[in-house]
Amino acid sequence: MPNKTEVHNNGQLKIGGVPALNLAEKYGTPLIAYDVSAIKQQIASFKKGLANYPAGGRIIYASKAFSALAMYRLAAKEDIGCDVVSGGELYAALAGGMDPEMIEFHGNNKLPEELEYAVKQKIGCIVVDNFHEIELLDKILAAHHTTAKVALRVAPGIEAETHKYIATGQSNSKFGFDLDSGQAQQALKALLDSPHFDVIGLHCHIGSQIFNAEGFEMAAVKMVKLMKRWSEEFGFSARILNLGGGFGIHYTESDQPLKPEIIVASLSQTVQTEIQKAGLELPELWVEPGRSLVGEAGTTLYTVGSTKKVPGLCNFVAVDGGMGDNIRPALYGAAYTALLAKDTNAPRNELATIVGKYCESGDVLVQAQMLPKFHADDILALLSTGAYGYSMASNYNRNGRPAVVFCEKAKDQLVIKRESYADMLRNEL
Repeated sequence: MPNKTEVHNNGQLKIGGVPALNLAEKYGTPLIAYDVSAIKQQIASFKKGLANYPAGGRIIYASKAFSALAMYRLAAKEDIGCDVVSGGELYAALAGGMDPEMIEFHGNNKLPEELEYAVKQKIGCIVVDNFHEIELLDKILAAHHTTAKVALRVAPGIEAETHKYIATGQSNSKFGFDLDSGQAQQALKALLDSPHFDVIGLHCHIGSQIFNAEGFEMAAVKMVKLMKRWSEEFGFSARILNLGGGFGIHYTESDQPLKPEIIVASLSQTVQTEIQKAGLELPELWVEPGRSLVGEAGTTLYTVGSTKKVPGLCNFVAVDGGMGDNIRPALYGAAYTALLAKDTNAPRNELATIVGKYCESGDVLVQAQMLPKFHADDILALLSTGAYGYSMASNYNRNGRPAVVFCEKAKDQLVIKRESYADMLRNEL
């Protein structure tokens, strides 16, 4: 089981010290429950990895993984930054108490009104992604007679070992300026030629759910070489180096993620070594964990409904949620671990597929695994659903999005209400 899983001595699943069965009874299902202590432990691990880096560093929560007021409040309290990828996420981050200076804005097609909003809020960094954005942002800043701190996003041409939909560092990615073709160099020149940009540094991100540290280290080496070249060519000195996120987590037994403190400490040492060889001033080091902060901390609780047995083939176990609250299996073929909440030690001797209630054949949460025997009204727990579950949820088939609770020290707190039928009609005329 994922290493954040807590089991009572009677075999029942607990989340943040609260029995899962109690949560399901109190709040209903589907329900996404977060172990807040697990999130804090991950934050502490990332901080530990940066602790010995001489120039200082910043943990920036990639909030698209789970964008919620409660999570932004927690990030602010833990003194970490966050990145946003839309005006809506920026609005939520500010409403959740994030310091604007600790917010950075990502995205490959930021809208004019979103950039205008970011400029007015004086956020800490806009990560510039394309030439259209440079031109658009330059006009907005000129109209406001102001400047903005920006970082240049570079596609370093590194193929991460991950699903093609979440690989972002290759040269043909929709994100960032390609390095090998010279586009990144042209972009830097455009930024430096304008009086409206304070170019504080460089950014790269090679993908998500990555277990091999080699890709991160290759990116770090390539970025420092780029800093050296641009220092000589433009006299440009990067004050920050942002190596992005993508740190993998434990979904199933086959996943073997590295501890954040280990990989970040290794990265920081690589940067120090390469910077020293290049004869440059050491930049501040930023990293952007998202999934790795919240993924394993989240568990989705479902109530089992119908079961179906096909002689000689697989059995089906249907739950009261599905692709509306977790699209990842349908989108990426993502794999999960499922438990019987009342008995996590129950023998796994039945080959079954866990499906949702949505009218799609692809509405599958767990594909053909050896599972415990499930019956109607059992509470089924799907582990490590804290990232890209609620944030990608939909109202498909007019199903409401689930409730979300935070659990810590044996106490639970509702942080997002369950959507009602009326909620789903509130914007319709």
